[in-house]
Amino acid sequence: MALTLSAHLVEGQIRYTIPEEMTVGSFVGNIGTDLGLEPKRLVSGKARVFTTGGSEYVGLDREKGHLIVKERIDREQLCGDLSACSTTFNVILENPIEVFRVNVDILDINDNSPVFPRGEIEIEISELALPGARFSLDSATDPDVGINTLQTYTLHPTDHFNLNIQSRADGSKNVEMVLQTALDREKKTNHHLTLTAVDGGKPQRSGTVKIHVLVLDANDNAPVFSQSSYKTSVIENAVKGTLVTTVSATDADESSHNIQYYFERPSATVKALFVIDSESGEVRVTGEIDYEKNKQFKIKVTAKDHGGLTDSSEIFIDVIDVNDNTPRITIMSFSSALPEDAGLGTVVAVISVQDLDSGNNGRVTCSIDRDLPFKIESSSTNEYNVLTDSTLDREQTQGYNITIIAVDGGSPSLSSKEILTLKISDVNDHAPQFERQIYNAFVPENNSPSNSIISVKAEDADWGPNARVSYFIADGNLNGEPLTSYVSINSDSGVIYAAKSFDFEQLKSFKVQVKAQDGGSPPLSSNTTLNIFIQDQNDNAPQILYPVQTSSSVVAEMVPRSADVGYLVTKVVAVDVDSGQNAWLSYKLQKATDRALFEVGAQNGEIRTVRQVTDKDAVKHRLTVVVEDNGQPSRSATVIVNVAVADSFPDVLSEFTNFNHDTTYSDNLTFYLILALAVVSVLFIFSLIAIISVKIYRWRQNRLFYKSAPNLPVIPYYPPVYADGTLQRVYNYEMCGTTDSRMSDIKFVRPYSQNTLVNMSRAGTVQREKKEQEEEDDLSLEVRNSFSVLDFTCIH
Repeated sequence: MALTLSAHLVEGQIRYTIPEEMTVGSFVGNIGTDLGLEPKRLVSGKARVFTTGGSEYVGLDREKGHLIVKERIDREQLCGDLSACSTTFNVILENPIEVFRVNVDILDINDNSPVFPRGEIEIEISELALPGARFSLDSATDPDVGINTLQTYTLHPTDHFNLNIQSRADGSKNVEMVLQTALDREKKTNHHLTLTAVDGGKPQRSGTVKIHVLVLDANDNAPVFSQSSYKTSVIENAVKGTLVTTVSATDADESSHNIQYYFERPSATVKALFVIDSESGEVRVTGEIDYEKNKQFKIKVTAKDHGGLTDSSEIFIDVIDVNDNTPRITIMSFSSALPEDAGLGTVVAVISVQDLDSGNNGRVTCSIDRDLPFKIESSSTNEYNVLTDSTLDREQTQGYNITIIAVDGGSPSLSSKEILTLKISDVNDHAPQFERQIYNAFVPENNSPSNSIISVKAEDADWGPNARVSYFIADGNLNGEPLTSYVSINSDSGVIYAAKSFDFEQLKSFKVQVKAQDGGSPPLSSNTTLNIFIQDQNDNAPQILYPVQTSSSVVAEMVPRSADVGYLVTKVVAVDVDSGQNAWLSYKLQKATDRALFEVGAQNGEIRTVRQVTDKDAVKHRLTVVVEDNGQPSRSATVIVNVAVADSFPDVLSEFTNFNHDTTYSDNLTFYLILALAVVSVLFIFSLIAIISVKIYRWRQNRLFYKSAPNLPVIPYYPPVYADGTLQRVYNYEMCGTTDSRMSDIKFVRPYSQNTLVNMSRAGTVQREKKEQEEEDDLSLEVRNSFSVLDFTCIH
């Protein structure tokens, strides 16, 4: 037996043709090739077969793209006596949803033989029956169709009977046995015949039944029905007892009341739904008639008289459909989650709607709520697609309940509904947004590294990983160093920490760009500006600019004895590198030799006389001035100001000079006397040694000239201009020294025109032979001890 496979693609639908009874696993067709789909599309789209019925005869091997036989296909079981038989299913792919309708036509093979309803037929015939009398026989059935179904009958032997075969409108055949020659009961009471039914298949199949004819006496006429066939209708779901039709037959020999009616070989369905009254011929409903199960009934009825003669007729009952079935919605494919960026017309679901009723009762209309961003369209017969009709935004609506309503066209109409719960999946379409565009943080200087400065926060309207925000410090440099060496950030919490200790005096403020980035793919980000202001702390004490304190000399300010009240002695100049109130300086006099003579301006640091200077006032005055800032806690610095109350420079020298060089001079004199005696003693013996000793002595004198220079009392010189004003009076002093000093000479530089005693040790002055001693009193001026006042050379 040759089997034929074929495939044909029409308008998105593909049709295959296969014979029935193929073995499970047999190849039906390559749907991937026939539909032009790549094999990987079948795999990634999770291609599957969807069948609305209960049985799935054809399966899909998505790896190969092959349709294969999944279950045994029996055309007779699948389609009954319908000549055209097919099974329909859909191949559905996901992501995106695609639906392809597949029809598989099932070809009949001659796998069934004609079958009679019973193995033997018994017929009683009167011996008076005339030739031409007809006797109805059971018809054979063959579930095959076309040429493979029942084609003809044969009867054997044919000495008294032959066959009359009639074709009905539905294609079936009615067979009758016709009497050819009269019967004689005395000669033969029983006749045995064989009826054979033959189909047209190759090889040919047949079925047989035995016929037993019993010859009876004296009944001349058989009953005859009023109609050769009866046509009627009944409403489905008709109540029990409903009259369907009435059949009647007459007999020329006797009254029709003696005729009995019965269904000839009724099927189980007919027995369950109908009954015939044997006396009246009334056919009534006895069961539940369902149009969806049986749309028409064909019942063979027989009338028999008391002599055993019969006649037969057929009753055709059409069932009238009523709208007793609600539409049935089947979800063929549904994406429970849809990305919010799905384009217009994206398929959300594919549904199948069936109504078992017929006509308008089975005509279904589907709809959904118009307020939703979706629409429903018919894709093919009884199939609909739910599509997106406008843009979606998960941040506004996270999900939808789509109610599909199916209404039939009956009167009254019946309806059903199905609710689809659709979730809108998030797409990374929102960048993180900071709560503020600019953040300001204030950090006290000298902070501890790793201290938190501020916390920034950004919100992302997306969901899940797309809303997981991480924080970063944007790349940048400050003073040649990366910003990350100044601050760091916790990537999860957004807390910003100091990476080092800040110094307000070096860095007062700086800016940092903070970046917030979500976890989407690709990620989205946004920036904010963080201004970090370093707050000053009182970590610097005031610094004294004037008067300058030195360890090698003493500064003395000269005040004439004629000075009036408020005479400006000097001004203490100080600065504080802090800022704000931490740099506000105040001055006060902490100690003084005579507190009643001097005072210090609290704001400007000016030292002025409080009263008139008198002759009784001491020459030397020591003032201790404290400079204090306004910080919390405050810091201070102390400066010592030496004041000389005198009208002339010699007075200052006589008072301030406390020479400490007497001991040194005596030591030097003894040394030279011993040396001279030693030289005289040996002069007579070693004249040469004497000469050398004299030279050494002179050489040492020249050397000591330069050693004694730091021991003269001098006053340093300072620039005449200050930031906030200086002394306005200008004084000229005369400097005198002896011309015949035994130990030193005086070397002078150009004169100075200030009231400040200048330390001339910086320029080089009197030489001394021995090392100078330490200061015994820090108030006294360093001057030379042995100063012979004979003649003075004055330099103006």
